[in-house]
Amino acid sequence: MAGAPRGNAAFTVVVTVLVLLCAVPMTLVVSASGAPRVTVLAALLAAVPVGPLIGCLLWLDRYEPEPRRLLAGGLLWGVFVATAIALLLEGVGGFVSGLSDKLMLEVGAPVAEEASKGLFLLLLLWWRRAELDGVLDGIVYAGMVGVGFAFTENILYLASAYDGSGGVGPGGVHALTGTFVLRCLVSPFAHPLFAACTGIGVGIAVGSRKRSTRILAPLLGYGCAVLAHAVWNTSTVYGPGNFVTIYLILMAPLFLAAVALAIWVRRSEGRMLTGSLVDAAHRGLLPATDIAWVVDLTARRHSRAYARSTGGEAAERAMRDYQQAVIELGFLHSRYLRGVPPPDFAARGRDYVARISALRPSIAFPGQVVPTR
Repeated sequence: MAGAPRGNAAFTVVVTVLVLLCAVPMTLVVSASGAPRVTVLAALLAAVPVGPLIGCLLWLDRYEPEPRRLLAGGLLWGVFVATAIALLLEGVGGFVSGLSDKLMLEVGAPVAEEASKGLFLLLLLWWRRAELDGVLDGIVYAGMVGVGFAFTENILYLASAYDGSGGVGPGGVHALTGTFVLRCLVSPFAHPLFAACTGIGVGIAVGSRKRSTRILAPLLGYGCAVLAHAVWNTSTVYGPGNFVTIYLILMAPLFLAAVALAIWVRRSEGRMLTGSLVDAAHRGLLPATDIAWVVDLTARRHSRAYARSTGGEAAERAMRDYQQAVIELGFLHSRYLRGVPPPDFAARGRDYVARISALRPSIAFPGQVVPTR
């Protein structure tokens, strides 16, 4: 295709500049949270849940893997930009409104933090709408921002717990251990879960033809994120018993419901892709016999293994490229069939069809004749 759309460049510039600008003050804030050794230890402990959470998000994102640079951008946004904006909003809001620390924790923090995390999704919706194909994409991007935000916040909480400024006792190893268990082992999914509410709203907006839904869905998602966050924060104020109750009757079921929703949406995407690709095949855009090898995740893995066994790494790479082009075409064609094609629909469609046509002669699925190279 030709050069990247202007919106892509604008998004990249804005996110990069904000990350770089916010990295400096957030690094200073983290550095000032405790002695160097304590800060390093807090960072190592805060990193424990990061890998598993990202792995879960990437597992959900297997049909049409989002660009790694955008996922990394979401993670860095959470680490630096969202935390910096939230600290600024909470500080200014507390000073202007005169709210007590308890009310800021219960109300101010959820409003500010979910807004700072959700801003990344709004920027995606504004400038990189083509990368958002629905609810699952919204969950994945929101989850990455939430993971990054939780990482930085956990460093601050762990360091303050150790030096005794976190309000959990005199400090030391005992307080550090308790905070680590609570934040990194028991509830590491909290911030990604809250942010996912906004992500679901953004994903619904992308697939809707109604202007009212495109406006209200992200707002409603943000409202749900704030409400869940506020209930969670409130539960930590009134003692361990209340926290355990809220955890068992709200957070754990909400988390399980979000996981079930994400898995259901991914399976729905498989059915949607099959339908849209069948229609595309009827229009002569790809062979209908290839659809099952591309949409079914198990068959997709088998076809890649077959390509590698018959033609080496080059054949496997060609198979991956072909399958990805078909999947991209399937998502794009589905948006066309639903009446919500992106502005660059025609150009992207031509590009995918050209890639499919160029790659198809060089690949073979299991049971087919291996092309001569």
